[in-house]
Amino acid sequence: MAEVLTAEAVRNELGGLAGWSGDPAGITRTVELASFPDAIAVVDRVAATAEELDHHPDIDIRWRTVTFRCVTHSAGGVTERDLRLARRIDEIVEGAR
Repeated sequence: MAEVLTAEAVRNELGGLAGWSGDPAGITRTVELASFPDAIAVVDRVAATAEELDHHPDIDIRWRTVTFRCVTHSAGGVTERDLRLARRIDEIVEGAR
C-alpha cells in the first residue's frame, strides 16, 4: 500500500505545484477555463490520464470552473500517486490555455 506523506512533505511538494493547496488529507486545485466546452475537454483528458495511471481524482465541474481533488482513499491521505496525478493535471490544464 502507498504511504501517506507527512504534513511537511505535502507542504514542500505543494510549493512546486501551481495553484494547488491542501494537507495530508487531500490536495485541491481549482481552474477556470475559457468556456464550458473547454472545461469538459480538460476533464476528458484528465479522465484518460487517470485511467492510464489507475488513480482517479474527485472532479467538480461548475460551468467553466473545474476543481480537482487528489487523495489516495485506500491509504487514507496524500501519497506520491496524488502528486504524480497533480503534475499531469497541471500539464493538461496548461496545454488548454
